[in-house]
Amino acid sequence: MNIFAPVSSLMTGHTSLVTVAPEEPLSKVKEIFDTHKFHHIPVVRFREIVGLISKTDFEHFMGGASHYDEDRFVNNLRLERTPVSEIMTKRLGKVAPDDRINVVLEVFLVNRFHALPVVENGELVGIITPFDIMTALSKQVPADSSLVYGDQSV
Repeated sequence: MNIFAPVSSLMTGHTSLVTVAPEEPLSKVKEIFDTHKFHHIPVVRFREIVGLISKTDFEHFMGGASHYDEDRFVNNLRLERTPVSEIMTKRLGKVAPDDRINVVLEVFLVNRFHALPVVENGELVGIITPFDIMTALSKQVPADSSLVYGDQSV
């Protein structure tokens, strides 16, 4: 992986993004988290990012809900009546598709963000996470295999 490569080389692109609108109920967020392995969902209004909802935000909200069977109705009612905008993070760091990966690494290290929306001309075009970077690193193959396996002739 080249840390000077553009963010667009690692980001999850808009064709793969699952988003929600700020006025949608949290039941939609629960459905997405239950169905996918996502940890962040961009909140958009007409392709413009207006927030981000993390699995942690959602679990914190649900922490007040009882998990007993007799309270499922109450929990479902809370999810149906609470809009995404109530618990989403509104102040976001953002990067552009042509920003370099090393810039993203610095933002992650300094700000402890776990996801950065990738925005071009005011529109959400992707998202990048530390997981995307770790995945790319894990797929790297060294030019000299002896750097990994040592000298096998001994």
